[in-house]
Amino acid sequence: MKLHYIKRPSSLSENAPLMIMCHGYGSDENDLFSFANELQKEFFIISLRAPQVMYPFGHAWYTINFDNAQGKWSNDEEARASRDKIAEFIDYACDTYPVNRNNVTLLGFSQGTILNCAVALTYPQKIKNVVALSGYINLEIIPKNYQDYDYSYLNFYCSHGNADQVIPVEWARQSLRFLEANNIAVQYSEFPVGHGVSPQNFYEFKTWLDDKI
Repeated sequence: MKLHYIKRPSSLSENAPLMIMCHGYGSDENDLFSFANELQKEFFIISLRAPQVMYPFGHAWYTINFDNAQGKWSNDEEARASRDKIAEFIDYACDTYPVNRNNVTLLGFSQGTILNCAVALTYPQKIKNVVALSGYINLEIIPKNYQDYDYSYLNFYCSHGNADQVIPVEWARQSLRFLEANNIAVQYSEFPVGHGVSPQNFYEFKTWLDDKI
């Protein structure tokens, strides 16, 4: 089943850079899409809706059990399934719209970032850039033999609030160390905020994207 989405066409009529947006837990496709009008006009932007319906509102990429004895428990099987749905959607988008399949950027927040990191590290041939906001790399949802993969063309921008009480900033720092240890190009920043994206954060990653178009 194809994921529901909304889109903003590119200013280019062909071979446009593609940006796929993946929202956080309990949100929907409209959340990150609020960035669209402020981002580079060359991007063909698609914002996805996660497949799981939450009540009374919102969507999720996978279940999180906040009552678990260890604090939080993520359903990694569901996460891997959503990872693969996003990867399949990228192929659909590249076949359907006038975009450059060799210039695909993933932009995510929180749970969407966790999924986007997993997509890039599992299907690096499909992805060029990752904007990873307020998330981390979950090693349980990437290939066990990831060291055999070619990550030489990947570029990561990672940011986190150093007062984040939802996803600890140390998890983001661990992810930075993982990327550096695997020689993956990365720019990392922390901001004096909680679980969110400050204006300074937005303008920094927008500037980072300038030469990725």
